[in-house]
Amino acid sequence: MKTKSLVFISVGLIILFLFTSPLFASSGINPSELEGTHKFAFWAFLLGGISAVSLVLGSMLGLIWQPKPVITAAFTAFGAGALLAALSVELIAPTVMEFVSESKGSLHNTEGHKQSLEFIFLVAGCIAGGFLFFILNEALNSQGGYLRKASTTIAYLNQKRNHRFRVAIKRLSKIKLFRHVPRSHMAGLVKHIRHLHVKQGKSIFVKGQPVTRILVIEEGEIALMDGDTVLEVIGAGHMVGETALFHHAPAAFSAVAKTPLKAFEITQSDFYALRDDCPELQHIMEEESALELMAEQANNGSGNTTNNHAQTWANEASDHLHPVSYIPSQTEINDAAKKHGSAPLSIWLGIFLDGIPESFVIGAGFLIILTAKLGQGAVAFADVVPYTLIAGLFLSNFPEAMSSSIGMKKMGWKVGKILILWTSLMLMTAFGASFGYFFGAKIPNYIEIGIEGLAAGAMLTMIAQTMIPEAVHIGGNRITGLSTLFGYMAAVAFKVFE
Repeated sequence: MKTKSLVFISVGLIILFLFTSPLFASSGINPSELEGTHKFAFWAFLLGGISAVSLVLGSMLGLIWQPKPVITAAFTAFGAGALLAALSVELIAPTVMEFVSESKGSLHNTEGHKQSLEFIFLVAGCIAGGFLFFILNEALNSQGGYLRKASTTIAYLNQKRNHRFRVAIKRLSKIKLFRHVPRSHMAGLVKHIRHLHVKQGKSIFVKGQPVTRILVIEEGEIALMDGDTVLEVIGAGHMVGETALFHHAPAAFSAVAKTPLKAFEITQSDFYALRDDCPELQHIMEEESALELMAEQANNGSGNTTNNHAQTWANEASDHLHPVSYIPSQTEINDAAKKHGSAPLSIWLGIFLDGIPESFVIGAGFLIILTAKLGQGAVAFADVVPYTLIAGLFLSNFPEAMSSSIGMKKMGWKVGKILILWTSLMLMTAFGASFGYFFGAKIPNYIEIGIEGLAAGAMLTMIAQTMIPEAVHIGGNRITGLSTLFGYMAAVAFKVFE
């Protein structure tokens, strides 16, 4: 009940802001009576706030309503399409069209050189913006910033999972049997590998009993015991159970988790299924005697030839291992969040990284329209609104905040903390738009276009790297494709009607 009350109060304040800000902007900005540059900077501030207010609105919706995944995916893809249209129509197209138009005449005059320079700066800015976003995004993700969105969470945890599989393959390469699995069968091998957690003190094998699985230790230690006597303690990278499993022999010792354990597991039934899929395994088991196999395991591949063969197989096998995409459980996500003490700050910075480019673009786009309108006489606030850009940003921010807030709530974040995060980002976008206006007014036009290209490149990379994959992950290809189309056309419609 407290959550809904807080949300409804915030909605009321936002509606008041939306309805009064244009009136306030066009009324002469009493009581300050700001004029000229300061008045226009305030208009830019309002535009930034209006475009980003959907962050707070989307967050509120996510806090009081948890839609089905397909609905969230449709919202996200719709926003991605709208933002793509806004970037294409408002940022990329004008410079490209001017360049193409001028090139039909001559590029050797002064105006032609100017258009060529602007086009070059636009292209360079887009490329630089894409790389800059990628580098900063990776840095923040490593500190827990990937938890800000479902797409970045899924992508990061999938990346970590596939890395663990590569480590497991390297360990399995020590076993001659697995080295006879063709490289093209790696996806099948990985399908039979499970990642599991074992509590400290839990028994893994009991001496004299059948062994039904192989374990490859990722983190932690296992104590090998004969009664109460500890024979050996093994750690990360070691395997247990392979010899007994392959030769249907009882366990020669007991195995107990000395510490909390993370390991890869292949069960006996998985091994038989893998053997059926890959006749090469059956062939080598028939050819090699039990003594030779056990001797190799005892040597653990100590010979240089065996080591080189194992390393070569592991490298080639990893090259044939295609990334396996899966949806992590909420427990996995919460466990990952606990490992990053700086996760809240990284999440905030990650979302801020997504919003920095748009705030500057709003201010710069507003400045371009304002400059053109001032040449025709007096202007009102409604005359200088870049409707397509504002609509695209508004529509893209809404689903982003909604899906992110749903995830934050599942991670145990308090409602007030979530609303403060998105409200602060709304204000930062508003101030960023004012900065974009001031900064754009003081630099050459080609530099401004270069910075707009930087922003466009960053946002386009963000769309392709986070928004579209998120929609596909949670809703599928069909809903993503159609929703992206509808979002694109919706934003284009604003350009037609403005």
